[in-house]
Amino acid sequence: MEESDFELLGEYYSMLERQGPGSPETTLKALSFVEVQRPIVRIADIGCGTGAHTLLLAEHLPGSQVTALDLFPVFIEQLNANAAQAGLQDRVKGITGNMEALPFEPDSLDLIWSEGAIYNIGFERGIREWRAFLKTGGYLAVSEISWLTQERPSELQDYWAAAYPEINTASAKMAQMEAAGYTPRAAFIIPENCWTDHYYSPQIALREAFLEKYPGNPAVKAFIENDRAEADLYERFKQYYSYVFYIGQKV
Repeated sequence: MEESDFELLGEYYSMLERQGPGSPETTLKALSFVEVQRPIVRIADIGCGTGAHTLLLAEHLPGSQVTALDLFPVFIEQLNANAAQAGLQDRVKGITGNMEALPFEPDSLDLIWSEGAIYNIGFERGIREWRAFLKTGGYLAVSEISWLTQERPSELQDYWAAAYPEINTASAKMAQMEAAGYTPRAAFIIPENCWTDHYYSPQIALREAFLEKYPGNPAVKAFIENDRAEADLYERFKQYYSYVFYIGQKV
């Protein structure tokens, strides 16, 4: 990806409250399965975007210290501004970084969080490598694209085989968590409104505005066409796949 294309992607998605399917209700539901007894909870939010769920974690875990990491500097700038506006700047720190080289000490975190982002490194690799940063008994909570059925249309199968070959069923993902050294604590499918109301619908007007701002730009045209195709695919085949939240505890 060219640097200019990277910046355009960052600009576009920074205009959305969420950079992937999700909702406050889903974040809090996943958090309800996390039991942390320590007075100070150290959290890493990996692939945090602009921090919609990051701030929720800080608000609902009093005393927590949250480090939020993303590859896009514009996301981190916005996250830190939002944290300051919410009065959480002393407990939430956004940093630019790569999830393949996390800046944490081994056995230093109580909770690793990642909504709709672990696919960038791959689910199996991510849960294995990130485990080293968790304290024994610490939690991992990630949402991951997953099959909801054993069989699906060939058009859909071919699309995801090309886009993300690691897509698999929830039972397979839970088995991977166990093999990586976690006790699975919960798994649940995120609701349809996480895709529609909180992700695809807000993009309808934004797409047109962005095309008008950058007329004739092939990179803008390409990623907006891709987003439209993805939204159409979900509308036609949503009974076959979704994000699933997986919560596991390091043993």
